[in-house]
Amino acid sequence: MMKKVLILILSCFVLVTAGVLWLNNSKQEQEKPVVIQCASWGSESEMKILKPLIANFEKDNPNIKIDFLHIPQNYFQKIHLLIASNTAPDVIFMNNQYLPIYANAGVLEDLSSYNRDFQLDKFFESSIEALSYNNKIYAIPRDISTLVIFYNKDIFDKYGVRYPKDNWTYDEFLETAKKLTHRPNLFGISFEEEPIFYLPYLMSFGLRKIPEYDDLSTQQGLKLYADLRNKYHVAPLKTESASATMAQMFLQEKLAMHLTGRWLVPKYRQDAKFRWNVVKFPVGSAGSVAPADVSGWAVSKNSKHKKEAIMLIQYLSSEKSAEKFAQSGLVVPARIDAAYSKSFLDGKSPKNSQVFIESVLTSVPTPVSVDYREKMDLLKKKTEPLFNK
Repeated sequence: MMKKVLILILSCFVLVTAGVLWLNNSKQEQEKPVVIQCASWGSESEMKILKPLIANFEKDNPNIKIDFLHIPQNYFQKIHLLIASNTAPDVIFMNNQYLPIYANAGVLEDLSSYNRDFQLDKFFESSIEALSYNNKIYAIPRDISTLVIFYNKDIFDKYGVRYPKDNWTYDEFLETAKKLTHRPNLFGISFEEEPIFYLPYLMSFGLRKIPEYDDLSTQQGLKLYADLRNKYHVAPLKTESASATMAQMFLQEKLAMHLTGRWLVPKYRQDAKFRWNVVKFPVGSAGSVAPADVSGWAVSKNSKHKKEAIMLIQYLSSEKSAEKFAQSGLVVPARIDAAYSKSFLDGKSPKNSQVFIESVLTSVPTPVSVDYREKMDLLKKKTEPLFNK
């Protein structure tokens, strides 16, 4: 009898112990945070904004841990390898030029059904369009880039040239560039051979497709651009700029006007020893149209933690987060409320940051395709002799 009692007691003890262990293990499983990986490129200044945002998200969501993967160089090559090896990050920072490749391959989550989660009406329409493929949204915008003309007010004053005004015509722009050109030490306008920098010259005169060298409308636009160097001599030849970038020439006061984007604002605020401002690209026959390039947050189709990935993107694309990026002066927020906030329109140089918003409103997303990079590489080869006669 005593033996049966001991067996019964031992059995109960084993069952109770097992139950306690099971409860503890279950509790530990529940308390163990979900880990999601987030990948992005970006400069040191961008990381100083992004990393604290991620830390705040983790603080607000202790059940989620972010494994942040910073890829400052060869970003898309490395993302491609990660996807190919079935180890894609859950959240992938993406731009409109590469998005068609990944969307077409079916490796990105269609975010169209998450309209309520992201309040897509809070973003500039062109930013949503730029990150869509076949009418489906594959990334939530963070920033939108267009090109405007930066100009040196001191040089304008020195030569008695009136500052450019909104809605100035292309003819007025050309005449202004001529008045400001005093070779070999000063040129009226910048000249860069990457397609992004001559697309406004093509799009403001009607082009709405990927430029192809043999296309008549493309050739007309390219000639218009090449004439700045070869006919009117208001832009520096490659031999005249030597190894200097257009940004360096602008800072050295060898360029009166520089066509570029918001990303140079922090550098010009810090290094420019002269007064400067910005104005929209001049009006051509089709208006003042600059290409819109957009970056944003995408979700891997194979992510095992899509709910948490969506939560992170909601946080990173919120008004509060967008204003943090706006304060840096580095980007134009894709969120309308952040773009019109004091964080962006802060009164620092340039005094009229409103111009960047106005440029966004008349912009058209850069026309891209799955083979966009190959087409641009081919175009660069064909335009090189045209630009360097």
